[in-house]
Amino acid sequence: MSDFTLHDKTTAPEASQPLLQNSLDGFGMIPNLHAVMAEAPGLLAGYQQLHQLFTETSFDADEQTVVWQSINVEHACHYCVPAHTGIAKQMKVDDDITEALRNETALPTAKLEALRDFTLSVVRERGRVGEDVVQRFLDAGYTKRQVLEVVLGVAQKTMSNYVNHLAETPVDKPFQKFEWHKAG
Repeated sequence: MSDFTLHDKTTAPEASQPLLQNSLDGFGMIPNLHAVMAEAPGLLAGYQQLHQLFTETSFDADEQTVVWQSINVEHACHYCVPAHTGIAKQMKVDDDITEALRNETALPTAKLEALRDFTLSVVRERGRVGEDVVQRFLDAGYTKRQVLEVVLGVAQKTMSNYVNHLAETPVDKPFQKFEWHKAG
């Protein structure tokens, strides 16, 4: 792979410098993903905005984690799975949920399982899911708003997962203890 720069506020393009400050303010560090994305200020700005918008959806912390990690695991993202494991801990998501997502085993509730199934259908079918798939999601207790909020999560994670594949982004030190490799 090409050697991508891990930018900081002194090396980043001028338009990315305030975005990296946003990262510092929000995370107390510049995540390596953001450091790579800083090369393209529009990408970093878009990613940060999508992240903020997804955290403001009608999904609770457990459900946000299910959407994020289902996509990360499906895309076999070496960076995002450990990062979102750490984020889930900060969000006080039960470790049983995190481990089920990382290991692709059963989630603790049928409703969360329905969310994972729907999210994976959206990813795998590139949004062309059948009416029956949408209905099963709705029957599990979710709403049409949440159908669309899954799309928002898919957009956000597709950006990060693809960048990490292209750049082979090194996992940040705080998340290295959550290293992950796709089974099989």
